[in-house]
Amino acid sequence: MQIDNVVCAFCGCVCDDITVIVEDGRITQAKNACVLGKAWFQGHGHPSNLPVARVDGQPVSLDEGVDAAARLLAGARYPMIYGLSSTSCEAQRQAVALAEVLGGNIDCCTSVCHGPSGMALQGIGEPTCTLGEIKNRADLVIYWGSNPADSHPRHMTRYAVTVKGMFIPRGRKDRTVVLVDVRPTPSVRAADIFLQIRPGKDFEVLWALRALIRGQVIDAASLNGTGITLAQLTDLAERMKHCKFGVLFIGQGLTQSRGKHLNTSAAFLLVRDLNAITKFALMPMRGHGNVTGVDSVMAWQTGFPFGVNFSLGYPRFNPGEFTMVDVLSRGEADAALIVASDPVANLPRPIGQRLAEMPTVALDSHESETTRVARVAFTTATAGIHVEGTVYRMDGVPLHLRKVLPSPYPSDEEVLSRLLARVKELKSC
Repeated sequence: MQIDNVVCAFCGCVCDDITVIVEDGRITQAKNACVLGKAWFQGHGHPSNLPVARVDGQPVSLDEGVDAAARLLAGARYPMIYGLSSTSCEAQRQAVALAEVLGGNIDCCTSVCHGPSGMALQGIGEPTCTLGEIKNRADLVIYWGSNPADSHPRHMTRYAVTVKGMFIPRGRKDRTVVLVDVRPTPSVRAADIFLQIRPGKDFEVLWALRALIRGQVIDAASLNGTGITLAQLTDLAERMKHCKFGVLFIGQGLTQSRGKHLNTSAAFLLVRDLNAITKFALMPMRGHGNVTGVDSVMAWQTGFPFGVNFSLGYPRFNPGEFTMVDVLSRGEADAALIVASDPVANLPRPIGQRLAEMPTVALDSHESETTRVARVAFTTATAGIHVEGTVYRMDGVPLHLRKVLPSPYPSDEEVLSRLLARVKELKSC
């Protein structure tokens, strides 16, 4: 069976032109998908023999698992909800409601990847656009601290570099591509200009670039130790000022190096300055398929994109205080709910040790390091393969996920909604 126009929810590109071939109840082909998308479709298409729920390693029914998980969470003084970047917006809404009822914290993968971008957005505003506008208009494309050839394989070919657009009829020939990174990466092959910056010097270079854009004189000695010369930076500034439509894609090389939110703030301010001269946009290179969605859901439900606390009965936001790594590092949380994420495998080792010691509930479509240490673990259906739903592309455009395979497991939304109802019952007693 062939299913067209399927959305791939693996990375932030959220490509919606995938053709899936289903044979004997399994996905055998994912046409148009990149190597990462094909692995995602075919890997999640295999049948699983895991039980729908486990409590202390023993298989139980869904109702028994929900009751056990609800009692752990309702009895906690300071619970933490984390993950949510690889599930649907519908499930994310249930998680936010559950955090409010519990009076705990809710955080997502943004806090350990593009949290600094969110902080800059709140303070400055985001001069952005859609990927469609970039495809059709951008004649200058800059990747700063990002390696899309590995992290987002179709980004260059579908949206930003080689693709032909309405006002870029020759595609690659009408574009200048600049890559700024601390070392050569596979993406360098697609760049016209590669600027190798010294690690931790992004802020200084961005601030100097702002000065050049604003017509100020820069002393060449001020760039010593950055890896970039004044001639290189002046050339880049002139290209930025004279392009018709430019875009700056920022990656984790910028958000997770020294400076963090100061780096991203400098990038946002640079693009704001450029818009007094030409048309320029900025876009974070978001990783997980719906990490942009969880930021949007949390923002419209609470006013904040990540690291939200409900312990006083209303939402509060303070990165470093209410974010996952910080709360668990200080030993403050006494229970955790992990949804569609594997922090035991991906976050610092003390965080995994803490999750193994405390009552932890985990929802995932497959067995992971986190589900292995969880007191209560649910096996759920995969959004975009077994379940319909909504996801947000990295440019903030919502897309509808299609169901291509049946599943014996409940969705994240169903489990979370049942948990929410049961917690409310326990809290009212």
